[in-house]
Amino acid sequence: MSESSKKWYVLRAAGGKEKKAKEYLEKEIERRSLQDLVSQVLVPTEKVYKIRDGKRICTERLFYPGYVLIEAELTGELQHIIRNEIPHMSGFLTEKRDVGKTQEKLPVPIREDEVRRILGEQDEQATTEAETVVDYKVGDAVKITDGPFDGFDGTVEEIVEDRSKLKVMVMIFGRKTILELNFTQVTKE
Repeated sequence: MSESSKKWYVLRAAGGKEKKAKEYLEKEIERRSLQDLVSQVLVPTEKVYKIRDGKRICTERLFYPGYVLIEAELTGELQHIIRNEIPHMSGFLTEKRDVGKTQEKLPVPIREDEVRRILGEQDEQATTEAETVVDYKVGDAVKITDGPFDGFDGTVEEIVEDRSKLKVMVMIFGRKTILELNFTQVTKE
């Protein structure tokens, strides 16, 4: 089968089970030797860093929760497998079309510009630094957990997200002093 006849389709998956559904689908494709029909199966994700207890933790977030993408040349057999035999998968995004005198729900391929945008976002995420999700707000009470002021309490005065820093007001020797600290050097109280 030629690569040009393959198109991208959207598959519906159970929420939170997208990666499992992808695994099952890939195993079934391999088991039935259908690799010539399917180029790739994709669950678009992005890396996100969160600050938890003063530590920077990397997690993955889905771009499209509840959906899996597949590049394939659809045959009746492949459609049947996806709709009926893959756990956590309920089929394709479809559109009603007139087929003879009846209407059928047929899988709709994604437009090429949408595919390029989605794959571009995936590639961009692979090459760029993941975003850090900050759960601090101005006015939050924090405790310094690292550095020369370890153990001091303070209040967030400013958040400098692009540099992953907080400006924290601390009482040192009875005077208010602003410290610039990394997100990882403080925890919420």
